[in-house]
Amino acid sequence: MIGSPVRLAARDVTLAYDARVVVDHLSVDVPEGEFTVIVGANACGKSTLLRGLARLLALRDGAVLLDGEPIHRSPTRDVATKLGILPQQPVAPDGLIVGDLVARGRHPHLRWYRRWSSHDDELVRWALDVTAMTDLATRPVDELSGGQRQRAWIAMALAQDTPTLLLDEPTTFLDLAHQCEVMDLLQRLNHDGRTIVAVLHDLNQAARYADHMIAMRDGQVVATGTPPQVVTPELVEVVFGLPVVVHPDPLTGTPMVIPVPQGPRR
Repeated sequence: MIGSPVRLAARDVTLAYDARVVVDHLSVDVPEGEFTVIVGANACGKSTLLRGLARLLALRDGAVLLDGEPIHRSPTRDVATKLGILPQQPVAPDGLIVGDLVARGRHPHLRWYRRWSSHDDELVRWALDVTAMTDLATRPVDELSGGQRQRAWIAMALAQDTPTLLLDEPTTFLDLAHQCEVMDLLQRLNHDGRTIVAVLHDLNQAARYADHMIAMRDGQVVATGTPPQVVTPELVEVVFGLPVVVHPDPLTGTPMVIPVPQGPRR
């Protein structure tokens, strides 16, 4: 959707861990109402950028704008009603059960004058249902498999019921069937009006689901645009250092990347 309004943006942002600069004076827009996927090789700054957009990592320089205002000036609770966040490898307190974890997604919406309501119950039940976690609602999070735990955290982010959802590698630990379920769910949420931003490793998966892609290398944005604009043999080799051919996906018509073999065939 060319010309979509921008609700979330980075302006000349620098992000660092102690003395190590990872993202250096980067600017990028997240189109409102679109499914944006950030791609790139390992350690290129994808997750760091997402953490900066989510205000999980302090800026060294520049600004992140949410609804046109610097995000660091907004109260944390207000930001949490606008941005739902699934960080990479989150950790739950010992003994916390799945239902209580998912219910924490509703906490930003509660105030002294706005107590827990039937609406909160409905959203928690919905989030558990769409992530196939209802039967595990009374299980401690630390007793779950890696894939189940990932789905529990996704359910918490969904229960937050924000207009924008940021997810760092949401398909980590999931088998192929659950990867497809999660990506289909995110696509449905996007079609219902949510802005989705996800970091993904699988380039073909990214090209299949994204409306808008951000390709990164060495802490910089190399290209942005639709999947056909970003997933080209030339750009993939620049970003990943890998020769590929690109063909239309036979089911969706989206770009499908096929690596060129580099060694002798057996």
